[in-house]
Amino acid sequence: MVIIRGVITLLVIGLWLYCVLDVITTEPARIRNMPKLLWLLVVILLPTAGSLLWLIAGRPRLPKGYTTYTDQAVPPREPRRLSPDDDEEFLRKLRERAEEQRRSAREKADPESPDAPKPEPAPDE
Repeated sequence: MVIIRGVITLLVIGLWLYCVLDVITTEPARIRNMPKLLWLLVVILLPTAGSLLWLIAGRPRLPKGYTTYTDQAVPPREPRRLSPDDDEEFLRKLRERAEEQRRSAREKADPESPDAPKPEPAPDE
């Protein structure tokens, strides 16, 4: 029981610190419903309730798909390719290499084929 109470206390302190720092670093023009100083007082004087109120009613909302609170919001980036199957350049090179290996295997198997290189005659001495 003591461990659970300690964990809950640490979570509440972490939430409170996060909200205090978030209020301080948020631009005043973007804060909703109350002035910045008043939000800071609410969060500091009512740690749990003030933090939850800040997250629900005071924190600025982001436009859908954006990931920053700056005035020049950055649109989401193109997702990184996580597998080689998503990389067209890699697949093209892979196909070229496979075709070259097939050609080489055909030449070794059938030296009389029309696309096999002709061996140069040995010079007469």
